[in-house]
Amino acid sequence: MRVGCPKEIKNHEYRVGLTPGAVREYVAHGHEVLVETGAGAGIGADDNAYRAAGAAIARTAEEVFARADMIVKVKEPQAAEWAQLREGQILYTYLHLAPDPAQARGLMESGVTAVAYETVTDDRGGLPLLAPMSEVAGRLAIQAGATALQKANDGRGVLLGGVPGVQPGKVAIIGGGVVGLNAAKMAVGLGAQVTIIDRSIPRLRQLDDIFDGRVHTRYSTVEAVEEECFAADMVVGAVLIPGAAAPKLVSREMLSGMKPGAVLVDVAIDQGGCFETSKATTHSDPTYVVDGIVHYCVANMPGAVPVTSAHALNNATLHYGLQLADKGLKALVDDPHLRNGLNVHKGRITNRAVAEALGYDMAEPAAALAA
Repeated sequence: MRVGCPKEIKNHEYRVGLTPGAVREYVAHGHEVLVETGAGAGIGADDNAYRAAGAAIARTAEEVFARADMIVKVKEPQAAEWAQLREGQILYTYLHLAPDPAQARGLMESGVTAVAYETVTDDRGGLPLLAPMSEVAGRLAIQAGATALQKANDGRGVLLGGVPGVQPGKVAIIGGGVVGLNAAKMAVGLGAQVTIIDRSIPRLRQLDDIFDGRVHTRYSTVEAVEEECFAADMVVGAVLIPGAAAPKLVSREMLSGMKPGAVLVDVAIDQGGCFETSKATTHSDPTYVVDGIVHYCVANMPGAVPVTSAHALNNATLHYGLQLADKGLKALVDDPHLRNGLNVHKGRITNRAVAEALGYDMAEPAAALAA
C-alpha cells in the first residue's frame, strides 16, 4: 500500500502524522510512504530524515492526496483537504465529527473510508489513541490557564501556587478521566488547591487513592458544579462522551457567580465544548472574555508542544495504522476495536454517537463494510 502523510495546515499545528521512526516501520512492512516536503519541520525532522527512513518526498499536498491509498494525519481534514479525498481511500486521523457537520458532509460526499483516532477502543474499554493527547492536553491546560490568570492577560492576577502567607489558587476540574487526572497532577504540582468533579463514585475513589488526599473529590451534581465554579480561580472542562458532542455543564448564567478574571479552560472544545460560552480559538489568538471570565478554548492544544505530542501520538497510532496498511479494509472487519474507529464509509456515518449528534441514520460498521 502507498501511505501518504501531508503537512498539517490547521492554525499553528506543528505535529505530523508520521514521524521518521514510524515511516521506517511502514517501510519494513513493505509499504511505500510518501511525505509532503516540510511535513516534519515542526518536530525538527527535515526531508532528509524522512528520506533516510525510506520515504519519498512529495512537493505538494495535492500529490500526496492524489497518489496515496491511505492518508495519515493528525487533525481533522480542512475543506481544501477533504475535497481531495476519494472513494477507495482510507483516512486515518482525528476527526471529531459531532460538532462539525460541514466536515461530516465533506467526508460523506468524498466516499472515503474515515477512521477516527478518538473512537478506536481497547479491550479495557479505553480510548488508546486519544489517551496520549488527553495526557498532553490535561497537563497543558494548567500551564495555559496559569498564564491566562495573569493580570496582563485579563485574568485575576492569581499565582496558582501562592507564596508563604498567601492562599494558593483554586482549580476545579470537571471530569476525572485522562485529561482530568493529568490536569490535577500539574495543578497539585504547582501547589494549587484542586477539586475534581466526576459522576463515577469508583473513579472518585480511585482518584482519592492516587492523590493520597491531596485533592478534593466531589460527585457531579448541578449544585456541586456551581459551587466549585464560583469558588475557583480556574475551571478545567475535561468531560468526554466518546464520539458525541460534549454536554454543556457550565451555563452563561453561571458566569455571573464566578470571580471576575477567573479562567475557563475548555479541553472538550474539539467535541463542541462543555461550557455554554465556549467557541474554538487558535494558538495565535487563544483567549477571549465573556462577562468578565477569560475563556481558553484552543482546539488543538497539543500542537503547542509538537515534539512531545507527535511522538506520543505516533507511539499510539502506529499499531493500528500498520494493520490498515497491511490488510486494508479487512483490518476493520477482523478487529472490532479498530472497527469502532470507523466513522464514515462510502457516504454513510458508521458511528452511533456521531450519527445521533448530526441527525443522520447510522449504518452499522460491519454491515457497511460487508456491502
